[in-house]
Amino acid sequence: MKKENCFYLGKVVSKFSFKGEVLIKLDTDEPQNYVEMESVFVDYNKNLIPFFIEKSALHKSNLLRVKFEDVDSEEDADDLMKAEIYLPLDILPELEGNQFYYHEVIGFKIIDNSFGEVGTITGVNDSTAQALFEIDRNGKEVLIPINDEFIDKVDRTSNTIFVNTPDGLIALYI
Repeated sequence: MKKENCFYLGKVVSKFSFKGEVLIKLDTDEPQNYVEMESVFVDYNKNLIPFFIEKSALHKSNLLRVKFEDVDSEEDADDLMKAEIYLPLDILPELEGNQFYYHEVIGFKIIDNSFGEVGTITGVNDSTAQALFEIDRNGKEVLIPINDEFIDKVDRTSNTIFVNTPDGLIALYI
C-alpha cells in the first residue's frame, strides 16, 4: 500500500501496558468510528506495514487503546513509538454537500463571489489554529481560511469550490 492511497489516522503516542498495548492519538472528530478496525497500516522505517488488531477500545476522548497481534511486550511497543497510522482512502465514507476531505480538494479551482477565479488548490495547511487552503495563482501563493462561513458551494462535478471571502483578503496576496 502506498501512502498516497491512504489517509493519516493518527500516531502512536505511548505504551499502555507491559503486554504491548499502545495508545494512538486519533486525528478525527469521530473516534468512535475507528474502534472496530481489524487492521491499520503503520509507517515503519518509511514503509507502510499492515498490523492486525487483536482488540481496541477508546481511552479518554481521542485516544485509542490498541493491542496489535505479535506486539506482546514493552520492547515490541517501544518499536512503535511515534509511528504514524494510516488507513486506505477507499474506506472513508463519501461526503456530500459542502463537506469535504482535505485530500479530495487538491486540484480544485477556487472562485470567489467578488474577485472571480482565484487559482488552484495545491494543498491544505492544517498546522495552524485555522486550516488554510493553499492556492496557486500564477505562481503566487494565496491563503484562504477554511471556514464554513466563507464556503458557498463545493461542486465535485466541476472540481470547483465557490467562496465568499471578506473584502480585501485575496488582494493581500496579489
